[in-house]
Amino acid sequence: MTHGIAMAQDGADIIDIGGESTRPYSRRLPADEEMERVIPVISALSKEIPVPISIDTYKSKVALEALNAGASIINDISAFRLDPHMATVAAEANVPVILMHMQGTPESMQLHPVYENLMQEIIDFLKDAVARCKSAGIKEDRIILDPGIGFGKTFDQNLSVIHHLEKFQALKKPLLAGPSNKAFIGHILGKETHERDTGTMAAVAACVMNGAHIIRMHNVKMASETIQVIDAIRRERVSEGIFA
Repeated sequence: MTHGIAMAQDGADIIDIGGESTRPYSRRLPADEEMERVIPVISALSKEIPVPISIDTYKSKVALEALNAGASIINDISAFRLDPHMATVAAEANVPVILMHMQGTPESMQLHPVYENLMQEIIDFLKDAVARCKSAGIKEDRIILDPGIGFGKTFDQNLSVIHHLEKFQALKKPLLAGPSNKAFIGHILGKETHERDTGTMAAVAACVMNGAHIIRMHNVKMASETIQVIDAIRRERVSEGIFA
């Protein structure tokens, strides 16, 4: 909880809390174990910070309990594909949702990601996700899209997604990008995860310049300062928030 409070103080506009790792090859957790990890934190933190809390889960049971505990956003890496009840939970709660593109699942996504047309396939995937939301009764102005940097994509494909982020503007939804400490940065710089702040800030700058509205970050203070400079260069407020 202390870390969440510090992030809010450093400038985070949303605090994202998840109990299951979604790194490549990570194992899935039972919903009850996931809830044991996140519900007490959400319940306590929601009373201490003024910014909204997002629950990072693809399980409807976890999402519902998290919303009851004080979360107010659902962040689903599967874009509601892995749990058919998730869209219903989101619609009934009338909360914002974040829908991410991922080829496969965390266990399989990095085994051999292949695309015939990378950007078009991601756009089509996200269009389908939006359609699922609308059919479930989720309002369009509640939908945020995430192209899934680092999820089911090779080194070159991640760079291409960042380079072409402006293409997602055609979907007319807020765009979230999550480049923080990702493996492609380590690949470029030859750095371990804890040494990637400089490379991450370069990726953050590129994402904002290319159209991202929300940035998912670990080092909130550094990202906040980076985005302030980028916004000043562009002479307009492009970024709508930092997602920590």
